[in-house]
Amino acid sequence: MSVTQAIEALRRELGENNVITTTEDLFCYSYDATADLPEQKPDVVVTPENVDQVVKVVKIARQFRLPIYPRGSGTNLSGGTVPIKGGIVLSTLKMNRILEIDPSNLTATVQPGVIIQDLNNAVAPYGLIYPPDPGTVATATMGGSVAECSGGLRGLKYGVTRHYVMGLEVVLADGEVIRYGGKTVKNVTGYDLVRLFTGSEGTLGIITEIIVRLIPAPQARETMLAGFSRLADAGNAVADIIGQKVIPATLEIMDRVTVETVENFAHVGLPTDVAAILLIEVDGIPEVVKSEAAAVRQVVAKNGGWVKTAENDEEREKLWSARRAALPALAQRKPTTILEDATVPRSKITDMLLAVEDIGKRYNLVIGTFGHAGDGNLHPTILADARDEEEMERVRAAVEEIFRAALSLGGTLSGEHGIGIAKKQFLPWEMGNPGVQVLKKIKQALDPDNLLNPGKIVDLT
Repeated sequence: MSVTQAIEALRRELGENNVITTTEDLFCYSYDATADLPEQKPDVVVTPENVDQVVKVVKIARQFRLPIYPRGSGTNLSGGTVPIKGGIVLSTLKMNRILEIDPSNLTATVQPGVIIQDLNNAVAPYGLIYPPDPGTVATATMGGSVAECSGGLRGLKYGVTRHYVMGLEVVLADGEVIRYGGKTVKNVTGYDLVRLFTGSEGTLGIITEIIVRLIPAPQARETMLAGFSRLADAGNAVADIIGQKVIPATLEIMDRVTVETVENFAHVGLPTDVAAILLIEVDGIPEVVKSEAAAVRQVVAKNGGWVKTAENDEEREKLWSARRAALPALAQRKPTTILEDATVPRSKITDMLLAVEDIGKRYNLVIGTFGHAGDGNLHPTILADARDEEEMERVRAAVEEIFRAALSLGGTLSGEHGIGIAKKQFLPWEMGNPGVQVLKKIKQALDPDNLLNPGKIVDLT
């Protein structure tokens, strides 16, 4: 049986408009947002419009023994959607309906292709928000975000995607459709398979419907920019703010390299004479916001910094635009941008900042560090040129040292980007070989033919 026969079967079941085979289009699905990884064109891309069509794709894939790579907008940063063995890329972008907003139960039910920002725009008139807020919130899909268990700027106070997924509909590798969880606040029936599929990177099943928890939008907020002349002072301020029992909605850091690059890119008025800045936002009822903002100012002053408060929504939006511009701004400096997300306990944030700075000097690399300092999740971003093999060797050695530093501080390989291809070789460092074997057994149990996003997280061969 040939790939040509499989494509003919896909056209019969999904229609000509949902099957893509032109070389130019297939090339667009040969990579994702991750740098320095192999690229591979799929044999075909399909764009199912409902769960029944997803089931048909899975059954055809099984019949012709072709791998399937579920994909949303392809914004992931771990190589999670690269079709490394060819086969079928299954794009969920046409399954993009918000099926229900339920203000009584504070839930929304969506298809996987819904853009995260679109969901937030839809629930805003009800006075509600969906808190997970990745940097690509305006382009990333709900399905991709759940599959990767993405985090974002509001993770410190509000948590990450897994804290908001209440129910899932999933197509398994054998074509069966299962539903777990629902709208109930409490649910301890059986194993927690909602949690298992959340963050499984499309390796265990294809997510076709999602029920998420919503929360009331905060009544008030205050956004502050804090500047420091020493990197260590910024890191210590982060730990001290949490130590004062203040949990900001966002507590972001940008080092000197990042600040200078963003200001040159976006011209938003960031100070360029600092070693680092913190962007801090507290929210809640007005009295609490006032009290927490005062505590933040005291901590910043104690650590030798200064604070400027956004006076209106326009100034606030400028600050967050600057933060969201960090990655695209850094990406303009050199052709290849290696973005990592090693994460450490909050108490170790200063140690990790200084470790990354030291690694950059020793390997003679430009590293801009920004990220969600409040939850210990940093994004050291190495700027390089993939055409310079000698430089790339130094980059790879530096990445390994960043991971070793994070793990030595009690941290983890990935706070929010997932494992994909990029980090699977390092899994034994954190989990040990017995831990990795457990992951393989789970994969083997749910996908024995290794057809769902093979080569990601773990290898079965």
